[in-house]
Amino acid sequence: MNYRHAYHAGNHTEVFKHPVLVTLLEHLRRKPKPFTVIDTHAGIGLYDLASVEAGKTGEAADGIARIIDADIPAASGYLDIFRDLNPDGLKVYPGSPALVRALLRDDDRLIACELHPEDVKLLRRTFRGDPRVAVHARDGYEAIGAFVPPPTRRGLVFIDPPYEARDEFERLADALNAGIAKWPTGIFAAWYPVKDRAGIDTLRRRYAPDNPPTLTCEFLRTPLDGETLAGGGLLICNPPYGLGAKLDALCQSLRKVLAPNTGAFALDWWIRER
Repeated sequence: MNYRHAYHAGNHTEVFKHPVLVTLLEHLRRKPKPFTVIDTHAGIGLYDLASVEAGKTGEAADGIARIIDADIPAASGYLDIFRDLNPDGLKVYPGSPALVRALLRDDDRLIACELHPEDVKLLRRTFRGDPRVAVHARDGYEAIGAFVPPPTRRGLVFIDPPYEARDEFERLADALNAGIAKWPTGIFAAWYPVKDRAGIDTLRRRYAPDNPPTLTCEFLRTPLDGETLAGGGLLICNPPYGLGAKLDALCQSLRKVLAPNTGAFALDWWIRER
Protein backbone atom coordinates (compact mmCIF):
# COMPACT_ATOMS: atom_id res chain seq x y z
CA MET A 1 0.00 0.00 0.00
CA ASN A 2 0.97 3.67 -0.23
CA TYR A 3 0.32 5.64 2.93
CA ARG A 4 1.63 9.13 2.13
CA HIS A 5 0.36 11.28 4.96
CA ALA A 6 -1.07 14.07 2.79
CA TYR A 7 -3.74 11.76 1.40
CA HIS A 8 -4.78 10.37 4.77
CA ALA A 9 -4.41 13.30 7.20
CA GLY A 10 -6.94 13.01 9.98
CA ASN A 11 -8.37 9.64 8.99
CA HIS A 12 -9.46 6.91 11.41
CA THR A 13 -5.95 5.49 11.78
CA GLU A 14 -4.47 8.93 12.50
CA VAL A 15 -6.91 9.68 15.31
CA PHE A 16 -5.84 6.43 16.94
CA LYS A 17 -2.05 6.60 16.62
CA HIS A 18 -1.63 10.33 17.28
CA PRO A 19 -3.39 10.40 20.67
CA VAL A 20 -1.09 7.53 21.67
CA LEU A 21 1.93 9.55 20.53
CA VAL A 22 0.75 12.49 22.65
CA THR A 23 0.26 10.18 25.64
CA LEU A 24 3.87 8.98 25.32
CA LEU A 25 5.10 12.57 25.12
CA GLU A 26 3.09 13.52 28.18
CA HIS A 27 4.80 10.66 30.03
CA LEU A 28 8.23 11.97 29.03
CA ARG A 29 7.30 15.48 30.20
CA ARG A 30 6.59 14.28 33.73
CA LYS A 31 10.30 14.34 34.55
CA PRO A 32 12.37 17.53 34.28
CA LYS A 33 15.26 15.89 32.42
CA PRO A 34 15.21 16.71 28.67
CA PHE A 35 14.12 14.18 26.08
CA THR A 36 14.65 13.66 22.35
CA VAL A 37 12.10 12.46 19.80
CA ILE A 38 13.26 10.90 16.54
CA ASP A 39 10.45 10.98 13.96
CA THR A 40 11.68 8.69 11.20
CA HIS A 41 9.05 9.37 8.51
CA ALA A 42 7.92 12.86 9.41
CA GLY A 43 6.02 13.97 6.30
CA ILE A 44 5.44 17.72 5.98
CA GLY A 45 4.31 18.46 9.53
CA LEU A 46 1.06 20.32 8.88
CA TYR A 47 -1.65 19.30 6.42
CA ASP A 48 -4.22 21.50 4.72
CA LEU A 49 -7.50 19.62 4.92
CA ALA A 50 -8.74 21.59 1.91
CA SER A 51 -5.78 20.47 -0.23
CA VAL A 52 -6.11 18.47 -3.44
CA GLU A 53 -4.55 15.45 -1.74
CA ALA A 54 -6.90 15.48 1.24
CA GLY A 55 -9.84 16.14 -1.07
CA LYS A 56 -9.11 13.07 -3.18
CA THR A 57 -9.79 10.76 -0.27
CA GLY A 58 -11.99 12.82 2.04
CA GLU A 59 -10.86 10.55 4.87
CA ALA A 60 -10.84 13.24 7.54
CA ALA A 61 -14.64 13.17 7.47
CA ASP A 62 -14.61 9.71 9.04
CA GLY A 63 -11.78 10.53 11.42
CA ILE A 64 -10.98 13.86 13.04
CA ALA A 65 -14.30 15.42 11.96
CA ARG A 66 -16.13 12.72 13.93
CA ILE A 67 -14.18 13.14 17.17
CA ILE A 68 -13.29 16.84 17.30
CA ASP A 69 -16.29 17.66 19.50
CA ALA A 70 -16.45 14.32 21.30
CA ASP A 71 -15.71 13.80 24.98
CA ILE A 72 -12.69 11.50 24.91
CA PRO A 73 -10.62 11.96 28.09
CA ALA A 74 -7.94 9.55 26.88
CA ALA A 75 -7.35 11.81 23.86
CA SER A 76 -7.73 15.17 25.63
CA GLY A 77 -4.11 16.29 25.14
CA TYR A 78 -4.21 15.47 21.45
CA LEU A 79 -7.57 17.18 20.93
CA ASP A 80 -6.37 20.28 22.80
CA ILE A 81 -3.45 20.65 20.37
CA PHE A 82 -5.74 20.16 17.40
CA ARG A 83 -8.30 22.68 18.66
CA ASP A 84 -5.59 25.26 19.37
CA LEU A 85 -4.47 24.99 15.75
CA ASN A 86 -8.04 25.21 14.47
CA PRO A 87 -9.91 27.91 16.40
CA ASP A 88 -12.18 28.58 13.41
CA GLY A 89 -13.09 25.04 12.36
CA LEU A 90 -11.40 22.10 10.61
CA LYS A 91 -8.66 23.52 8.41
CA VAL A 92 -5.26 22.10 9.34
CA TYR A 93 -4.26 18.68 10.62
CA PRO A 94 -1.05 18.42 12.68
CA GLY A 95 1.10 15.47 11.71
CA SER A 96 3.42 13.76 14.14
CA PRO A 97 6.25 16.37 14.08
CA ALA A 98 3.76 19.19 14.73
CA LEU A 99 2.28 17.28 17.65
CA VAL A 100 5.76 16.67 19.04
CA ARG A 101 6.75 20.32 18.70
CA ALA A 102 3.63 21.38 20.57
CA LEU A 103 4.86 19.45 23.61
CA LEU A 104 8.59 20.22 23.49
CA ARG A 105 10.10 22.20 26.33
CA ASP A 106 13.08 24.52 25.89
CA ASP A 107 15.68 21.76 26.34
CA ASP A 108 13.83 18.99 24.51
CA ARG A 109 14.69 18.12 20.93
CA LEU A 110 12.99 16.77 17.81
CA ILE A 111 14.92 15.08 15.00
CA ALA A 112 12.54 14.90 12.04
CA CYS A 113 13.57 12.76 9.06
CA GLU A 114 11.93 12.74 5.64
CA LEU A 115 13.26 11.32 2.37
CA HIS A 116 10.70 12.63 -0.15
CA PRO A 117 12.38 15.71 -1.70
CA GLU A 118 9.29 17.92 -1.92
CA ASP A 119 8.04 16.93 1.52
CA VAL A 120 11.36 17.68 3.20
CA LYS A 121 11.31 21.20 1.72
CA LEU A 122 7.88 21.81 3.24
CA LEU A 123 8.98 20.26 6.52
CA ARG A 124 11.97 22.60 6.73
CA ARG A 125 9.75 25.58 5.96
CA THR A 126 7.33 24.61 8.72
CA PHE A 127 10.05 24.33 11.38
CA ARG A 128 12.36 27.09 10.20
CA GLY A 129 13.67 29.16 13.09
CA ASP A 130 12.91 26.62 15.83
CA PRO A 131 16.24 25.66 17.45
CA ARG A 132 14.65 22.63 19.12
CA VAL A 133 13.93 20.98 15.75
CA ALA A 134 16.43 19.49 13.31
CA VAL A 135 15.16 18.34 9.91
CA HIS A 136 17.15 15.73 7.99
CA ALA A 137 16.67 14.56 4.41
CA ARG A 138 17.53 10.92 4.98
CA ASP A 139 16.10 7.43 5.13
CA GLY A 140 14.19 7.01 8.37
CA TYR A 141 15.36 3.48 9.07
CA GLU A 142 18.99 4.48 8.56
CA ALA A 143 18.42 7.45 10.85
CA ILE A 144 17.55 5.16 13.75
CA GLY A 145 21.03 3.69 13.69
CA ALA A 146 22.58 7.12 13.28
CA PHE A 147 20.76 8.95 16.08
CA VAL A 148 20.25 6.45 18.90
CA PRO A 149 20.97 6.76 21.67
CA PRO A 150 20.54 10.56 21.71
CA PRO A 151 22.63 12.71 24.07
CA THR A 152 19.63 13.17 26.38
CA ARG A 153 19.42 9.38 26.92
CA ARG A 154 15.65 9.83 27.35
CA GLY A 155 13.15 9.86 24.56
CA LEU A 156 11.15 8.22 21.85
CA VAL A 157 11.61 6.86 18.34
CA PHE A 158 8.36 7.23 16.37
CA ILE A 159 8.23 5.15 13.18
CA ASP A 160 5.38 5.77 10.75
CA PRO A 161 6.44 4.64 7.24
CA PRO A 162 4.30 4.75 4.06
CA TYR A 163 4.43 0.96 3.52
CA GLU A 164 5.25 1.30 -0.17
CA ALA A 165 7.93 -1.41 -0.22
CA ARG A 166 7.04 -5.09 -0.40
CA ASP A 167 9.54 -5.84 2.35
CA GLU A 168 8.41 -2.99 4.63
CA PHE A 169 7.56 -5.22 7.57
CA GLU A 170 10.94 -6.94 7.33
CA ARG A 171 12.73 -3.58 7.19
CA LEU A 172 10.71 -2.34 10.14
CA ALA A 173 11.55 -5.39 12.25
CA ASP A 174 15.25 -5.15 11.43
CA ALA A 175 15.35 -1.42 12.19
CA LEU A 176 13.55 -1.94 15.49
CA ASN A 177 15.87 -4.77 16.53
CA ALA A 178 19.00 -2.77 15.67
CA GLY A 179 17.76 0.42 17.29
CA ILE A 180 16.61 -1.29 20.47
CA ALA A 181 19.97 -3.08 20.73
CA LYS A 182 21.73 0.30 20.68
CA TRP A 183 19.21 2.02 22.98
CA PRO A 184 17.52 -0.63 25.16
CA THR A 185 15.98 1.96 27.51
CA GLY A 186 14.39 4.11 24.81
CA ILE A 187 10.71 4.04 23.90
CA PHE A 188 10.05 2.82 20.35
CA ALA A 189 6.60 3.24 18.82
CA ALA A 190 5.97 1.85 15.33
CA TRP A 191 2.70 2.19 13.43
CA TYR A 192 1.53 -0.44 10.95
CA PRO A 193 -1.55 -0.73 8.72
CA VAL A 194 -4.03 -3.56 9.23
CA LYS A 195 -5.48 -4.91 5.99
CA ASP A 196 -4.65 -8.56 6.65
CA ARG A 197 -2.42 -10.47 9.07
CA ALA A 198 0.41 -11.46 6.72
CA GLY A 199 2.73 -8.50 7.23
CA ILE A 200 2.00 -8.30 10.95
CA ASP A 201 2.81 -11.98 11.36
CA THR A 202 6.10 -11.39 9.55
CA LEU A 203 6.91 -8.53 11.89
CA ARG A 204 6.19 -10.65 14.94
CA ARG A 205 8.30 -13.59 13.76
CA ARG A 206 11.23 -11.30 12.95
CA TYR A 207 11.00 -9.18 16.10
CA ALA A 208 13.79 -10.20 18.49
CA PRO A 209 12.42 -12.24 21.41
CA ASP A 210 14.97 -10.77 23.80
CA ASN A 211 13.84 -7.18 23.20
CA PRO A 212 12.46 -5.26 26.21
CA PRO A 213 8.75 -5.46 27.13
CA THR A 214 6.64 -4.79 24.05
CA LEU A 215 2.92 -4.06 23.83
CA THR A 216 0.86 -3.88 20.65
CA CYS A 217 -2.54 -2.27 20.25
CA GLU A 218 -4.74 -2.45 17.17
CA PHE A 219 -7.87 -0.43 16.46
CA LEU A 220 -10.08 -1.52 13.56
CA ARG A 221 -12.99 0.48 12.23
CA THR A 222 -14.17 -2.32 9.96
CA PRO A 223 -13.60 -6.11 9.79
CA LEU A 224 -10.62 -7.41 7.83
CA ASP A 225 -11.27 -8.17 4.16
CA GLY A 226 -7.71 -8.21 2.83
CA GLU A 227 -8.29 -5.19 0.59
CA THR A 228 -9.37 -2.10 2.50
CA LEU A 229 -7.53 -0.40 5.33
CA ALA A 230 -9.51 -1.73 8.26
CA GLY A 231 -7.40 0.06 10.85
CA GLY A 232 -3.94 0.33 12.29
CA GLY A 233 -1.74 -0.93 15.04
CA LEU A 234 1.05 0.36 17.21
CA LEU A 235 3.98 -1.64 18.49
CA ILE A 236 5.38 0.02 21.62
CA CYS A 237 8.66 -1.14 23.11
CA ASN A 238 9.27 -0.05 26.71
CA PRO A 239 5.69 1.16 27.23
CA PRO A 240 5.28 3.42 30.27
CA TYR A 241 3.59 1.94 33.31
CA GLY A 242 -0.19 2.06 32.97
CA LEU A 243 -0.19 2.61 29.20
CA GLY A 244 -2.29 -0.50 28.59
CA ALA A 245 -5.19 0.91 30.62
CA LYS A 246 -4.97 4.22 28.76
CA LEU A 247 -5.00 2.45 25.39
CA ASP A 248 -8.03 0.43 26.44
CA ALA A 249 -9.88 3.61 27.43
CA LEU A 250 -8.91 5.36 24.18
CA CYS A 251 -10.05 2.49 22.00
CA GLN A 252 -13.31 2.10 23.90
CA SER A 253 -14.11 5.75 23.25
CA LEU A 254 -13.02 5.69 19.60
CA ARG A 255 -15.15 2.63 18.91
CA LYS A 256 -18.24 4.36 20.31
CA VAL A 257 -17.68 7.45 18.16
CA LEU A 258 -16.19 6.03 14.95
CA ALA A 259 -17.63 2.54 14.60
CA PRO A 260 -20.15 1.48 17.24
CA ASN A 261 -21.36 -1.49 15.19
CA THR A 262 -18.22 -2.68 13.39
CA GLY A 263 -15.28 -1.42 15.45
CA ALA A 264 -12.90 -3.67 17.37
CA PHE A 265 -9.60 -3.40 19.20
CA ALA A 266 -7.07 -5.66 20.85
CA LEU A 267 -4.07 -5.29 23.14
CA ASP A 268 -1.37 -7.94 23.06
CA TRP A 269 1.87 -8.21 25.02
CA TRP A 270 4.38 -9.60 22.54
CA ILE A 271 7.02 -9.52 25.26
CA ARG A 272 6.05 -9.21 28.91
CA GLU A 273 8.09 -7.80 31.79
CA ARG A 274 10.63 -10.38 32.84
